[in-house]
Amino acid sequence: MPASRMDFKRRAQLTELMDEPCGREELRACLRDLARVNRWFMACRPLLHWLNAVANGLSVGDGPLRILDVGCGYGDGLRQIEEWARKRRMAVELTGLDLNPDATAIAAQASPAASRIQWVNAGVFEYTPPRPVHLVVSSLFTHHLAEPEIVRFLQWMERRATVGWFINDLSRAALPYFLFRAFAKVARLHRFVQHDGPVSIARAFVPEDWRRMCAAADLSEVDVQIKGYTPARLCVARRKPL
Repeated sequence: MPASRMDFKRRAQLTELMDEPCGREELRACLRDLARVNRWFMACRPLLHWLNAVANGLSVGDGPLRILDVGCGYGDGLRQIEEWARKRRMAVELTGLDLNPDATAIAAQASPAASRIQWVNAGVFEYTPPRPVHLVVSSLFTHHLAEPEIVRFLQWMERRATVGWFINDLSRAALPYFLFRAFAKVARLHRFVQHDGPVSIARAFVPEDWRRMCAAADLSEVDVQIKGYTPARLCVARRKPL
């Protein structure tokens, strides 16, 4: 669909190149550039702010805080969480889950030797954590799913996460769509990122979408927090009552 004909009142029915089969080295180059974009635009900041709020006064017994990242991709988000926990001197058990076996292999190779993150290749709905998970997080994952799958994912997280969950994704709007198109070209990012970045924004959701999907998952408005962050982020958070 030509950019001039995009209607941001509706979610675009477009596909991303990353969702198609490709070689591991092509995927590695794409994920590396995507991680650069995440770093430049502080993509992990909303999640880390939420983790700070959740961690204050949190007690999970004598064991580590167990966090599962669904659709972990390059693993840069989990590596930031690992650094966050190190600075707080907090024991954590981190697991990155991705359907693509190349992604988990690339994430493992991109991690320092001292990292303790576990990388698991599996689909989220087929995966059963070996131990109860305290927190489930995801970043740039939900816009890849159809609405019924997102409702199912919300229900899955609600069952699996004993403390809470956090969705970090994009906000659908015209301005970030056109700005990122221009930026990706000027920055000479990988061709997948140049294509998929704007498409991801067009496929993302707005608050009313999330309210509808949360309601379909039997979550009331008081159960979840839907909050936008600059630039072009829309996050959905759930912290269960202690």
